[in-house]
Amino acid sequence: MKKVTVLLGCAAAFLFVACQTSGPQPSRADAGRGPANVTAQRLLDAEREPSQWMTYNGSYSEQHYSRLTQITRDNVKNLGLAWFSDYDTNLQQQGQPLFIDGVIYVSTAWTKVYAYDAKTGKQLWQYDPKTPGQTIRRVCCGIVNRGIAAYHGKIYVATLEGRLVAIDAKTGKEAWSTQTVDPAKQYTITGAPRVAKGLVFIGTSGGEFGIRGYVGAYDADTGKEVWRFYTVPRNPAEGQENKALEMAAATWGNGNDWWAIGGGGSVWDAIVYDPKTDFLYFGTGNGTPWNQHYRDPSGGDNLFLASIVAVKASTGEYVWHYQTTPGDTWDYDAVSPMMTADIAIDGKPRHVVMQPCKNGFMYVLDAKTGELLRANAFTDVNWADGVDLKTGRPRVVADARYADKAWNLAPGVQGAHGWHSNAFSPDTGLIYIATQEAYFTMALDPTYKRALVGANNGARFNAELPGAKVGFTGYLQAWDPVAGKSVWKSESNQGPTGGALTTATGLVFQGNGNGQPASVVNTNAVGVGPGAKPQLRAFDARTGEKLWAFDVQTGILSSPITYELEGVQYVAVSVGAAVQGGDYYAPNYSRLLVFKANGTAALPPTKPYTARPLDPPPSTASADVLKLGEARYAQNCSICHGDNGNVRGANFPNLTRTPLLHAQEAFDAVVLQGVLNTRGMASFADTLTPQESQAVRAYLVKRANDLKSATAAGAPVPSQNGAGTIEPGRQ
Repeated sequence: MKKVTVLLGCAAAFLFVACQTSGPQPSRADAGRGPANVTAQRLLDAEREPSQWMTYNGSYSEQHYSRLTQITRDNVKNLGLAWFSDYDTNLQQQGQPLFIDGVIYVSTAWTKVYAYDAKTGKQLWQYDPKTPGQTIRRVCCGIVNRGIAAYHGKIYVATLEGRLVAIDAKTGKEAWSTQTVDPAKQYTITGAPRVAKGLVFIGTSGGEFGIRGYVGAYDADTGKEVWRFYTVPRNPAEGQENKALEMAAATWGNGNDWWAIGGGGSVWDAIVYDPKTDFLYFGTGNGTPWNQHYRDPSGGDNLFLASIVAVKASTGEYVWHYQTTPGDTWDYDAVSPMMTADIAIDGKPRHVVMQPCKNGFMYVLDAKTGELLRANAFTDVNWADGVDLKTGRPRVVADARYADKAWNLAPGVQGAHGWHSNAFSPDTGLIYIATQEAYFTMALDPTYKRALVGANNGARFNAELPGAKVGFTGYLQAWDPVAGKSVWKSESNQGPTGGALTTATGLVFQGNGNGQPASVVNTNAVGVGPGAKPQLRAFDARTGEKLWAFDVQTGILSSPITYELEGVQYVAVSVGAAVQGGDYYAPNYSRLLVFKANGTAALPPTKPYTARPLDPPPSTASADVLKLGEARYAQNCSICHGDNGNVRGANFPNLTRTPLLHAQEAFDAVVLQGVLNTRGMASFADTLTPQESQAVRAYLVKRANDLKSATAAGAPVPSQNGAGTIEPGRQ
């Protein structure tokens, strides 16, 4: 089969120009249905219609479980590529596809959305929201989008700059658009909307950037806002919007005007509607700044940061909350994917909410009351020595708050689990978790000052701690949520792993992240090792035996889905992540891949690529200039380009290797004049003076020379994929 390319009919040179075409309608199991004819009843009955994948994570329970039975443990070895389609981007892909009546819909970087004939791979249309390039200044962790929703002939997507858009599923044209955030503030959106009760639910990102978090509900037909629930209180002098926020305000100190920069608490991922309770559950993120020492010196719990919250879906009225990390000071967001399930706890049937949290604990809560039923560490945890089930509070290790000295945090700020979808099998009773073993040294930043532009952390990262365990590895883990123990684990790899999908035939599908296996040779070397092929894999759900693998040429972070069309079961996954040393300029082969039994399509060969060398000019700047450059880089650049100039994954260029280091004029053209604005590198002329731009360049020249010298001396050098730095694609 010939390669299907998304560039068909579009001029490849124009990165942000929409390429919208309507083509022949694809074949469908029910030809009488129009495109994306998803009704309220179909969503309620999604588990009874396993041939479809109509909503994020498959159904309202978000268990990422399929009842299809054609692909089994015995014949999964026969899976082959049916078709694929290249995306017109070289950035990271996190979008989970939907399949509805013969059509696959998928979102990609820059919030583009595509529709394909699910049998043949023919592109039906492409939607481009023309996201402004300068939006990236407000982005924590990549120009990504995690997914879409469907309802009444429309596809819903939230754009990076904060619009909620309804797309006509037949034509790919915009039906309506609603601005959900204050464009004057540093809000962004990377998460997937959900639809229930005629409403579209969406939150925001931006917890580091001085925003006030919230989740909102919008009329699915018109885009009009119906309700909004703020996750942190506002200035007490103004009063609070509701009693829940009055309760929350009592947990914030009075001696600090924390509300002046928003407070944080963004709802950037997990949102789950539960028909059994008619509640909407969502997780909330970190505070602004991260470090509670600066956010609230009184040491309060700071509700509703790092919490799981339940509200009435129709009105947004508060019902209950559980705070996973009171007084969070480690960026331990509680926004990792959640699911509902019916399981037996202590011999009694319970309807529960389950979440493997970023802080390293696996939580099981009663879905109606929020009662804590289980809280067990599912990876290495050292910030607390457990959770008191009676009070629900973690037993925090005092030194872990890094108030007086540095602390080697586990899990690090990368988290024990990110946004990657989990899967739960009601057959095995196991939850399959994309697990991360991460370490990260943190220390108080005595120089921190509030910033309305740029990140607010209040902490120094990668602090010197001789002998400290370091690194970042990922693996798939089967976890028993009732017994609170691990049943099996896959091999580890260097970096985050992809989301999981499980089936009624005892299979678990999952991608191995960037595919680089970990080689743990001593306690000081976790997550280093030779490269390997990134693969989509199928495991035996009960034993963890790997039954099938396909080399995909690129990292897999998104979750596979499965669907059935004309009697044939398919598996589809959106791929594209850091490969070839995590270089921004290397080809990353972002594509949609679709598999079926005995598929015969083949991927084209990979392309050779040589990374830019470490070739800086001599470092001649004074100590004062370098100190200024380091400070301005940390405030304005590190959130994207990495701490100390060490690039974070492949979402952004490595500035220690850029040719711009050789000419201040060229450096200023990008940094101050914004000549690369359409590529996402906006001007920083409003926050950096020409003198400060010179200092930043001087600092990067010094860092590049240090790295070059270390390389020549054979000393360890931080890898380009950002091992030991914040996990890319976090928000």
